Amino acid sequence: MPIMEVNIIPLGTKTPSVSRYIASALRILKEEKNIKYELTAMATIVEADSLDLLLSLAKKMHEAVLNEGISRVVTTLKIDDRRDKKSTIKEKVQSVS
Repeated sequence: MPIMEVNIIPLGTKTPSVSRYIASALRILKEEKNIKYELTAMATIVEADSLDLLLSLAKKMHEAVLNEGISRVVTTLKIDDRRDKKSTIKEKVQSVS
């Protein structure tokens, strides 16, 4: 099961706070079925059944921020796609606890 970390940085906002822009990206995940995600202070972690779904979600999240009137958005992705066994967000954390 692939897991993605997505970090979205809106540039050129009128205020240092970007929470309203990140909230628009988060709405994309809230509307999606059959995924799990965790919002952290620095990024969002998403797990899904397919890499294609993760990449599609990342694009939608990126576009959602642009659609808020931002002219520039930097989105960084990290993908862990382990194929030899099932891997979930919860299991990854438990393995080091």
